[in-house]
Amino acid sequence: MQMMRKLAPTGIAAAADIGGMTIHSFLDEHHNSGKPRTIKPGGSKLEKEWRLVEYLLIDEMNMAGINLLAKLNRIICSAQHVNLQVPFGGVNVIFFGDYSQYLPVYDAPLHTDFSLQSKKRSGKQPNEK
Repeated sequence: MQMMRKLAPTGIAAAADIGGMTIHSFLDEHHNSGKPRTIKPGGSKLEKEWRLVEYLLIDEMNMAGINLLAKLNRIICSAQHVNLQVPFGGVNVIFFGDYSQYLPVYDAPLHTDFSLQSKKRSGKQPNEK
């Protein structure tokens, strides 16, 4: 059993960079499937996989959006048999990523670039100082 799991939103980051799996593969959901993964208590593979997990590393966080993280939270809480109010089922989550790079695809980002917003209000182009 692993005490640490590694996830990333892209296959390259997951496989080559951190030796993990994609968040979507973990969730067992495809972008347009419309079917959320459900977990029934009692001996599921996912419950066994997450029973001893204490740490979750998520790379390329800038590409993971709000909805994707909400799904991840729901699945981990279900697998751990923990109330949804306990973030990520009590698993320690460590986020990595460069938020000045790519935004999530088909999802809302977790962050806001306040400097970009102030430049828009002032009429300056984003690359102007």
